[in-house]
Amino acid sequence: MSTGYNILTRDYSKISQLAEKCVMASSGFQADVKALQKVLSARHLIYQHQHNKQMSCPAMAQLLSNTLYYKRFFPYYAFNVLGGLDNEGKGCVFTYDAVGSYERVGYSSQGSGSTLIMPFLDNQLKSPSPLLLPAQDAVTPLSEAEAVDLVKTVFASATERDIYTGDKVEIVILNASGIHREYMDLRKD
Repeated sequence: MSTGYNILTRDYSKISQLAEKCVMASSGFQADVKALQKVLSARHLIYQHQHNKQMSCPAMAQLLSNTLYYKRFFPYYAFNVLGGLDNEGKGCVFTYDAVGSYERVGYSSQGSGSTLIMPFLDNQLKSPSPLLLPAQDAVTPLSEAEAVDLVKTVFASATERDIYTGDKVEIVILNASGIHREYMDLRKD
C-alpha cells in the first residue's frame, strides 16, 4: 500500500473474502475500501440470518453494484474485481467502476498496473472483440497451474514498468475444495 512515492506498508492485503465462494480485490482509497467491505459484510450477515445460507457470487455481485450505486453522489473511491464460483460451480469474475456499473467478464484487473496487465491478458488469452457477432467465448480455458503461472508472469511484467505495483503479489485460488493463497515476491527496489 503506497501513496505517491511513499510505501506505507509492504504487507497489506487488498483481497477480502466476502462469502464462502466469493472474494473481492479492491484498489483505490483504502479507507473507502474498508468501509465498503464492512457494509458488504454486514449485509451478507443479514442475508445469512434471513436465508440460512451463504450468498452466491452473482448475488454478491449485484449487492456490491447496488451498494456502490446507492453512494453514487458521494461515491466510495474503490475499484473492485469480484471473483468466485457461481451456482453451477463455474468460475465467475465481475469488474466494477466507482459508481456500481459492472460486467461479468472472463478476467479483469484494477489498480495502477491494470493499464499494463489488461493488454497482456488480452494477448495471452486471445480475447475476441466484444463487438463481434455472433458473440464468442471470452476466454481461452486454462488449467489452475497455467492460470497461476500467467498471473505471476503478468505481475512480474507490470512491476518492471509501474512503480506503484507492489513488492509482492497475493494470489487467491478459489475452487470447489476451498480457498488457498500463494505469494510471490516481486522487485524490491
